[in-house]
Amino acid sequence: MNKVNSSSMIRTKDMTKVGMLSVIAFILMYFQLPITFVAPPFMKLDISDLPVLMGAFTMGPVFGIIIAALKNIMHIIFKGTMTAGIGELSNFLISSTFAFVSAYFYRKHRTYKGAILSLTLGVLAMTCLAMLSNYFVVFPLYAKVMPMDAIIEMGSAITPRITGLFSMMIYSVLPFNLIKGFTTSAVMMLVYKKISPIFKD
Repeated sequence: MNKVNSSSMIRTKDMTKVGMLSVIAFILMYFQLPITFVAPPFMKLDISDLPVLMGAFTMGPVFGIIIAALKNIMHIIFKGTMTAGIGELSNFLISSTFAFVSAYFYRKHRTYKGAILSLTLGVLAMTCLAMLSNYFVVFPLYAKVMPMDAIIEMGSAITPRITGLFSMMIYSVLPFNLIKGFTTSAVMMLVYKKISPIFKD
């Protein structure tokens, strides 16, 4: 009986932490900054991956995926979507990959250097996935909402090197995700020791 109660308490604790981090991540999605020198207006920088990383590092990689999913579900429910859910799908895929890869590696290398390396690997993994998913899935879906020529034209306004979808990935999606990933990683390194005890058992 005690074991059942203890297990139930652990699950309740985890649910509470996941809920708290998901809400924080959802709120952070409201604070967006356009990076007009590398990305079109519909791609904006935020640090909503920070609570996702925090959950993944303190509770486990799978919890990062759950938090990434919940923040995007809440975003659709409470704020709505201007991209027919495409932006939220992209955010979920990239955010959960970032958190899972980083946290999985960190669990095996729990040192300061290990944390830096794990976050770097997470940034590289999410950037590679972002380029693949945007090229093959996300941008083609965007093209059903907005003509592809108009999307490429937005990229061309940033740099004349963008002349098609592939060059958009190289000169816009690639630097955007590297900037976003390393910015979030830097904040994570600054706040992790102070905040992580709240979400650890």
